[in-house]
Amino acid sequence: MRAIKLGMPIFLILLSFSFLVGSMNLPKANLGNPNGPLYFPIGLSVFMLIFSIFYFYQEWRSLHVHNEEIKLLLKDRTPRLIGLTVLYGGIYAFIFERIGFLFSTILFLTALLFTVNGRKVFVNLAVAICFSFLSWYAFSVLLGVSLP
Repeated sequence: MRAIKLGMPIFLILLSFSFLVGSMNLPKANLGNPNGPLYFPIGLSVFMLIFSIFYFYQEWRSLHVHNEEIKLLLKDRTPRLIGLTVLYGGIYAFIFERIGFLFSTILFLTALLFTVNGRKVFVNLAVAICFSFLSWYAFSVLLGVSLP
């Protein structure tokens, strides 16, 4: 149980610290304030580190409290849904460049919606197709962003 409760805060502390180190190694600007490009990423990394430490402290204090939410998360169909979502995301990332944004997004959303909603064929297909076309239209036509 400790690994589950303290794993995420420790991961976030390490991640924010690595962002902080990476931000400090960014090149300085040639024009204007040489440290200008460093302020935002360093500030964001420091805030993330501070909040991650608070999160760790909060979870550390609550270790002795019996947490029912984590037990509920790890039973029934939730682990299966998480695993399938990660699997679908990996497949989506693999086929995205090969078959393009529109078709890969339709396939991804259809698989995900059938996993979550069950066998509501019309609703799942309508949502997947409409969302994919609307997002493609918004990016390609309205914003002028080239999608694969």
